[in-house]
Amino acid sequence: HSSVPLRVDGRYSLQEPLGLGAYATVYKAVNIINRQIYAIKLEACSEERISSVEREYYILKQLCSVTTVSIPQVHWFSQESSFDAMVLDLLGPSLHNLLGFRGKFNPLTVHYVGNQLLSQVHYIHSCGYVHGNIQPQNILVGLHQSLTIFITNFSGSMQFCHPETGAHVPFCQMSSVLAGMPTFTSINSHLGAKLSRCNDLKLLVYLLIYLTCGTLPW
Repeated sequence: HSSVPLRVDGRYSLQEPLGLGAYATVYKAVNIINRQIYAIKLEACSEERISSVEREYYILKQLCSVTTVSIPQVHWFSQESSFDAMVLDLLGPSLHNLLGFRGKFNPLTVHYVGNQLLSQVHYIHSCGYVHGNIQPQNILVGLHQSLTIFITNFSGSMQFCHPETGAHVPFCQMSSVLAGMPTFTSINSHLGAKLSRCNDLKLLVYLLIYLTCGTLPW
């Protein structure tokens, strides 16, 4: 693959990398026209499959139709050089990073975080999707709104109902490839079951236990 482009869409100048995933890398970027700061997710294009960045773009476009829900806003998506590129709002640190400083959160903070996340998960499910990868690294606070919690990384999200009929997809076994970290994976996922709404709720409970205790009992 070619090297990472210095600019995306001619106006977004790439800065330092912020995070590295299985397929994509997130960079800090500056719009050279208005000097605003964004996050850009890049993934090398492949002729064999649709990229995780492109999948996430189409999911976020559906989820971001309601602005009152804390879902990262997409500002631009296309191919740049040999990469799929998506420009997003730049957010603050993850709960994983914050927990590294504090060890664990007090009960009031956990309640506050859990209340926001439950509302967001409910909204995601109401749009027909399962997030599938709720873990501290994917939960970020707002850059200028430190009291606002955002769920990120929808690259592995799946529809749990048919988009036209609304019928729930049948339960089935999938491959043995896990979505996310094994620690934050439900028992059903460990057994190879397809992602479900129940899976998201279990991961949310795991997350709240982790924030309260600073660790999980497994």
